[in-house]
Amino acid sequence: MTPNPLIGVFFHWLGGLASASFYVPYKKIKLWSWEIFWLTGGIFSWLIAPWIFAYFQTSDLFGVLGGASGSVWFWCVFWGLLWGLGGLTFGLTMRYLGLSLGMAVALGLTTVIGTLGEPIFTGKIVQLVQTLSGQVTLVGVLVVLVGIVLVAKAGHAKEEEVTEVSESLSEFNLTKGILVAIFCGVMSSCFAFGLAAGAPVREASAAAGTGPLWVGLPVLCMVLLGGLTTNLIWSGYLILKNKSASEWVGKPKPGNESKGKIPLLLNYGLAALGGTLWYFQFFFYTMGESQMGEYGFSSWTLHMASIILFSTLWGFALKEWAGTSVKTRAYVWGGIATLVGSTVIIGIGNMLAASGAAH
Repeated sequence: MTPNPLIGVFFHWLGGLASASFYVPYKKIKLWSWEIFWLTGGIFSWLIAPWIFAYFQTSDLFGVLGGASGSVWFWCVFWGLLWGLGGLTFGLTMRYLGLSLGMAVALGLTTVIGTLGEPIFTGKIVQLVQTLSGQVTLVGVLVVLVGIVLVAKAGHAKEEEVTEVSESLSEFNLTKGILVAIFCGVMSSCFAFGLAAGAPVREASAAAGTGPLWVGLPVLCMVLLGGLTTNLIWSGYLILKNKSASEWVGKPKPGNESKGKIPLLLNYGLAALGGTLWYFQFFFYTMGESQMGEYGFSSWTLHMASIILFSTLWGFALKEWAGTSVKTRAYVWGGIATLVGSTVIIGIGNMLAASGAAH
């Protein structure tokens, strides 16, 4: 099947929508501590969903993974571990820098490093700057950064207009915040490196008879094991510290007995829904990547742009921008338009590469 970058962009949009939507079911969970619903949903995100979809959509899953070298396993899981650290520190970035600066630094670094890391390490960056298709793709990456800045600027204006003193601003610490944001941005980009490390597994899955759209699914099983490990350690620590394990069986943790009965069936259902939605971001990511052709590395930029795009739209749907000024909303819509435009530019760059446009 010949790669079709425009279809790839569409798949990345679906992945961004899934990522932006996964936390909505979590908000409906009642009387569960953060660490309980995060780990419960995460079991579906990082373990159950990846293995189920890979088992049914690929050929000889266990044979392919069992035949992968120890080196491939190590690097896929290793990058997944580091990516998990990035996710856990994202909240601290918002806390010390506020929404606007925190988003701009963390997501900007994640986008640039996750996108350009592979071509820089492999030397493909030289080809990019010397060809029309590569130049167009790189312009698309830069446009994403402009969109991130616009959305972040709107977020800062919203903080000032809607709340008198926000918690993030009251704890503002530039030095600490920048250091945490750099750590978060670098670590979060490691997921892209984990997927790149799984290239031999994709090839083995294709050789086993898996269709082009699904060859990336076995790699997700490997990388997400690393993410599961990081989150399991942190959530486990919080569960022990807060004595919240009893919430899994319907018993409130000490001090919360008066808040009512925990709706276990509802909570488990919402956690499963949210966790599976989270997984779908990378389910569609691998499908999109399979269609991007020579410049598959640009998938990470499309992924980040789509997440920010749909997260912002969810904010409007949930009336999070109510009470903001026309100017602030103009920044938001300008950022959304810029992000949409960036995905089109990157798609065009990939199509030029597929058609052989070198100059």
